[in-house]
Amino acid sequence: MISRNTIIETFSMRAGRDRTQSQRHRRTGQEGFTLVEMLVVIAIIGLIMGLIGPRVLNYLSESKVKTARIQLQSFSSALDLFYLDAGRFPSTAEGLAALVRRTPGVAAWNGPYLKGGNVPNDPWNHPYLYRSPGEHGPYDIVSYGSDGQEGGSGTSADISLEKTTAANNDQ
Repeated sequence: MISRNTIIETFSMRAGRDRTQSQRHRRTGQEGFTLVEMLVVIAIIGLIMGLIGPRVLNYLSESKVKTARIQLQSFSSALDLFYLDAGRFPSTAEGLAALVRRTPGVAAWNGPYLKGGNVPNDPWNHPYLYRSPGEHGPYDIVSYGSDGQEGGSGTSADISLEKTTAANNDQ
């Protein structure tokens, strides 16, 4: 026969075991994040990105415009060297390629006048437009900006050597 003490011990052991298991479950439940906490964190990150993101994109756009202006000045210096050697500027048909490859009819070519062996595209990967004679001087060099179309405003505005020189004189 089972004594009363045996029954009490059995129940006590089960209760103790159940208690330890429930404490374990409680502890593991406290170690993670709740759904609400995760949503709050995601919302905060979204707000920060919404405030900072446009500024970063604006700085990137402005840096491309500055890069285009620097490239235009580099072309201008290279064209001046070409002029000193050849006695003329490259024609529209010869284009800026005359700065990196000898063209027929230029006997005193001492190029290449640009490093890299090719004429770089503008920062938006569009070719620069070169005209000689130009509307505003012996030549015009133009980047049509981010949209690659004539005209525009902001980063889509045309960037020309004339505007670059005026912008540098204002600073």
